[in-house]
Amino acid sequence: MENLPAIRPLMRKVVTATLQEDGCLSYAYAEDITEPGLIRVSETWRDRASLARHFEAPHMAEWKRERAALGLFDREMRCWQVGEGEVL
Repeated sequence: MENLPAIRPLMRKVVTATLQEDGCLSYAYAEDITEPGLIRVSETWRDRASLARHFEAPHMAEWKRERAALGLFDREMRCWQVGEGEVL
């Protein structure tokens, strides 16, 4: 992906902001070494309410605009509930 150098500081900014959110237990971006340009996002949330608030956070709206400006539109999301608690 030719935009990767431009997007790295933006990813760092959204990761830093997200890690400050109430209910965020972990949040990380990583480039897949077998598929260059593919960015994998791994995140863990205390509960569904925390995750829902995350999607409404102002920094996420800004991130959405920044991604679009760089031509990043495609994404696939999967959510798992682990164990007996509500950690997501």
